[in-house]
Amino acid sequence: MKGLSLIWITAALVVVSDQITKAMVSAWVSPYEMIAVIPGVFNLVNWLNTGAAFGIFSSSAATGRVLLIAVTIVSLVVIGFLIKTARTENDKITTFALSLIGGGAVGNLIDRVRLGSVIDFLDFYVGSYHWPAFNIADSAITIGVVLTLAGFFLKKPSKKG
Repeated sequence: MKGLSLIWITAALVVVSDQITKAMVSAWVSPYEMIAVIPGVFNLVNWLNTGAAFGIFSSSAATGRVLLIAVTIVSLVVIGFLIKTARTENDKITTFALSLIGGGAVGNLIDRVRLGSVIDFLDFYVGSYHWPAFNIADSAITIGVVLTLAGFFLKKPSKKG
């Protein structure tokens, strides 16, 4: 039960921090406004992303929204199954990584259901080259995916047999 608590706490911290930061940005920065924090490197923005990562599906907002909500729900079910499987194998890094991914997915799902779009507010760039704006949920998902892949590729083969 202790391990399950850590999974829930991690996911909840991601969701809460994501929603609080998005609320703060929404209160301080007008939609599509840009505030230079570190000129030439980092802006605080308030982009309303109707699509997925990098704006995928943003051109068909209504269809894309329903599709993205459905895909997120299915993904959360798969993540739950994977967490259960990883917990039985006592794989703490994978369960932690999956809780980050799940928390991030829920954070963006809340926006998508509530607003019809996801609030992205971190804009890093060099010169005219901008990385797509992102948020805490996106960061948690990315870190979770990297940890999951690292765990997969660095895992020692089991000595069964």
